[in-house]
Amino acid sequence: MVPEERMKTEATHKAIAAGGKMTVVHSPVGVRSIVTSSLVAFFILASSIVFLLDRGQEEQVQMAVEHGRQEVQVKLEAGLQEPAIRGTTEEGDASNEECNWSRGRWVYDNVSRPLYNGLKCAFIFPEVACDKYGRKDVMYQHWRWQPHGCDLPRFDAIKLLEKLRNKRLVFVGDSVNRNQWVSLVCMVEASIPDDRLKIRIYNGSLISFKALEYNATIDFYWSPLLVESNSDNPIIHRVEYRIIRADRIEKHASVWRDADIIVFNSYLWWRKQKDDMRMKVMYGSFEDGDAKLDEMEMVDGFEIALKKLTEWLGENIDKNKTRIFFAGSSPAHSWASNWGGEDKNKCLNETEPIYKTGYKAATTDYSLMAMAKSYFRTLEPKGIHVQILNITELSDYRKDGHPTVFRRQFVPLTKEQIADPASYADCTHWCLPGVPDVWNEFLYGYLVHK
Repeated sequence: MVPEERMKTEATHKAIAAGGKMTVVHSPVGVRSIVTSSLVAFFILASSIVFLLDRGQEEQVQMAVEHGRQEVQVKLEAGLQEPAIRGTTEEGDASNEECNWSRGRWVYDNVSRPLYNGLKCAFIFPEVACDKYGRKDVMYQHWRWQPHGCDLPRFDAIKLLEKLRNKRLVFVGDSVNRNQWVSLVCMVEASIPDDRLKIRIYNGSLISFKALEYNATIDFYWSPLLVESNSDNPIIHRVEYRIIRADRIEKHASVWRDADIIVFNSYLWWRKQKDDMRMKVMYGSFEDGDAKLDEMEMVDGFEIALKKLTEWLGENIDKNKTRIFFAGSSPAHSWASNWGGEDKNKCLNETEPIYKTGYKAATTDYSLMAMAKSYFRTLEPKGIHVQILNITELSDYRKDGHPTVFRRQFVPLTKEQIADPASYADCTHWCLPGVPDVWNEFLYGYLVHK
């Protein structure tokens, strides 16, 4: 696993300075024109013809890439399936067929993908801006997730911003969750052409994107282990020696308490860096003189954090206001032998997905999400529903989607490292545009069409 990267201090200062003084300009309301009923009828007829032509063209571009590529079909484990969802078209109209968005295939589509231009997104982070940092093949940007038997609702940034008007959405988790946050910000910011109406603000562990015209906020809050820990500093944190405080979550919860939508994520930091790695768990406090430190397996620590989070949600969430999501495990592709490659290269130079139907990497732990679902299920009698974003298996196919060496390196590389890509290639995070955009299409579908 690649260590959690450091954010640029200079970028932080620049962002805060940019947010210090700002002129908010509202777009003038256009003058309404009066049209005759016959003209309206003409536009309706013309629009219908264009729509039918577009649909026909769209079907033609759903092709496999050269070399006779096989379509990828995801075989979803029964224990991790999402509830069946009505199939939806681009407009979100319900069809007669029930569909699970997590079951499907990757379709190469260089017409409707990518959803945005990463080189033009002013809010993208350098650790995921792969094309900016030298990646020449851009096929990874052109894969669209196609569920079996239905379509994902077509992403519409304006519709999402309207849904978020006067609301606050918060991503809570680690750098992979920040990866998803950056993706969503890039997906919506292009629809706000006036730079004075969108800002990014850094405030310690909290990063905020604000769409001022909509009074909408999309936040990311650094909390990699959910409960309080010795890794709570977003820039300086211990990767291998980890301590959580079993009974302390309020410091973090105070940040997301008033949110309208929360997207939690916690997986990466519970994985072992080495076989003998264990989690330290602290009970009590040094201030009260009752501090006690236990040591246990990483998965047991994850269960403690889940239990505390579930307790807090059950006691504090307003079920009539706040919608809660929990993102599934984001798989890494650090062991190329999983798909027939050489481990020494990790995922370096991979340019296509894995095509083996039903592929599951031996190093991807599906049990953590099953545990999360079992805990969140206890909230249902209270009317609190936590929706799992089941993105694990569809992401497991995408060995081609990681930055590897094409990202900003915060510490200059040595000649030895350059000669040995496995020593620093990032096969954990995701290039943007890329796989996290699909995760956000799932989120969009739940928020706008459910």
